[in-house]
Amino acid sequence: MNPIAKELNEIIKEANPNIYDMLSPKGKNLYFPRGILSQGAEAKERAHKYNATIGIATENGVPMHLPSVMSYINLGPDQSVSYASSFGVLSLRKTWQRHMLGKNPSLVGKDISLPIVTNAITHGLSVTAEMWIEEDDVIILPDKIWGNYNLIFTVLHGARIRKYPLFSSKGGFNLGAFEDTLHEEAVDREKVIVILNFPNNPTGYTPTGKEGKGIAEILLALAEKGKNVLVMADDAYFGLFYDADSMKESLFALLAGAHPRIMAIKLDAATKENFVWGLRVGFITYGTLLKGNPTATYDALEKKTAGAVRGTISNSPHLSQSIILGSLTSENYKEEKEEKFRIMLNRASRVKEALAKEKYKAAWDVYPFNSGYFMCLRLKTVSAEELRVHLLDQYGVGVISLGKTDIRVAFSCVEEEDIPELFDIILQGTKDLEKG
Repeated sequence: MNPIAKELNEIIKEANPNIYDMLSPKGKNLYFPRGILSQGAEAKERAHKYNATIGIATENGVPMHLPSVMSYINLGPDQSVSYASSFGVLSLRKTWQRHMLGKNPSLVGKDISLPIVTNAITHGLSVTAEMWIEEDDVIILPDKIWGNYNLIFTVLHGARIRKYPLFSSKGGFNLGAFEDTLHEEAVDREKVIVILNFPNNPTGYTPTGKEGKGIAEILLALAEKGKNVLVMADDAYFGLFYDADSMKESLFALLAGAHPRIMAIKLDAATKENFVWGLRVGFITYGTLLKGNPTATYDALEKKTAGAVRGTISNSPHLSQSIILGSLTSENYKEEKEEKFRIMLNRASRVKEALAKEKYKAAWDVYPFNSGYFMCLRLKTVSAEELRVHLLDQYGVGVISLGKTDIRVAFSCVEEEDIPELFDIILQGTKDLEKG
């Protein structure tokens, strides 16, 4: 093991041995190299005559660049074509944390890490897996999930997924099934791993405030029984909450610092929150309970995480980070976000209004939804995949089939006035197939 990794491990062990135990073998071996990077950083501060350390080309004191490239960019080369740190641009990390605290008042006064920048949430989940997941670990997820979890955790990292029914018979979050599944997995395991993805992809469901509190209490009770609990909060669609009773904070806010055996990890991104899907800027933030000065321990975890980033993609694009930072600090940012939220809220409301009509009752049930980009239908009479293909072939309408009965509809990409017609076409397609 590298001496730097050993040093970081000792810091983590001293502050909370449970957190150290939860690290994967790779996580224990990860570190951020000092070598060229630290020498380059030192030279940046002190090499006042010539700095011949950095691995880029410069010209007239700025990163060398092609005018044809810069003609598409309204930022200077230092903010766009140069390397960013593997940790991310520091001012962006601080700004994102400040916004996070504003959106999650339960975090105020708690000690959390500074976010590490990732190439959006998919990369963030992969980095998290490198840090915390080992072969044959079991990850607890609902039966309605984003399919990429399978690639990230099972194919690439050898873990297994254990599912519980997302919805109870009453229509809300299935607290009973969630608790039972946790306890079943905890019988033979010292580390229980959970992903909480709300607003949920594919259903668009976020727990109510009461349900969110219940989820946190179940996880806390498990930790009280001596089990280590690793919780990943996949907050990809955070903020897009449309119902008054849905939880408006991340579950990370309730779990960070709740117990020394709970490691809460927040995975979020500008991707969907700020409607910049192709810029690929995401964040990993840690929250737990630590002895002594938490800064040193979070610094150790950040260095390990940045080591995983450096070992995979080196760093997230500087240009994307600069654009996001500029937007977050714009005087119009809050007003712009509110405008887009209203558009999404109106679309969700129109979906609910349309689907309340009696004519749809025989064709499908509607899974609960109150947030995010999506909603799902449970078909009663036809195959989801057959309907998907039929809608494409006969009507030029695209939806996603999930299993035998479920259809996912992304109302995020349908104009409000077109929503009633969309569901009328899906109904007509259903009737076509019923006739054979």
